[in-house]
Amino acid sequence: MARYLDVHPVDPQPRSIGQVVDLLRRDGVIAYPTDSCYALGTRMGNHDGAERIRRIRHLDDTHHFTLVCAEFAQLGQLVHLDNNAFRAIKSATPGPYTFILPATPEVPRRLAHAKKRSVGVRIPDHPVALAILRELGEPLLSSTLLMPGHEWPMTEGWQIKEELDHDLDAVVDAGDCGMVPTTVVDWTSGGPEVVREGAGDPDRF
Repeated sequence: MARYLDVHPVDPQPRSIGQVVDLLRRDGVIAYPTDSCYALGTRMGNHDGAERIRRIRHLDDTHHFTLVCAEFAQLGQLVHLDNNAFRAIKSATPGPYTFILPATPEVPRRLAHAKKRSVGVRIPDHPVALAILRELGEPLLSSTLLMPGHEWPMTEGWQIKEELDHDLDAVVDAGDCGMVPTTVVDWTSGGPEVVREGAGDPDRF
């Protein structure tokens, strides 16, 4: 059964964050809030966790996970940024954007696009997500909590607990955080290309 943690959305309790991070360090899989709906997350190096997320969402091996970071310096260790990308992305983070960029050797080969060697990265603007990431000290391998056959992601912690109780190690409930996924911007061709319009304003790119 998944542990259910009711966490304050603005000032998350350190004890609860510590419990979540302890589960992640023991290769757990969690549902957690972001600035653009709930997501599933596990440690970047947790291969079994990634497979569990694929099973929950019925995803195949071609699905690209997002690496969720606590700060820009951490993001910069995972992807290559030219000057234009650096300035544009730094000004838009934290926020509801996912950026697809060329991966550095820090990213395991199995997580990068097979041909492009690219990966999606983001920095969420949500106190609970950031608290988890800072306490963990490394990126989260993440995927939107959008279940098979559903048009929209789940938005209620109790519902996530009820439906995925035996598939997760923890549900971090911080209240409603919306149901619109991130805006996705692809920088792999040298400039920004908005490939999905979502919660973030696409016009700035």
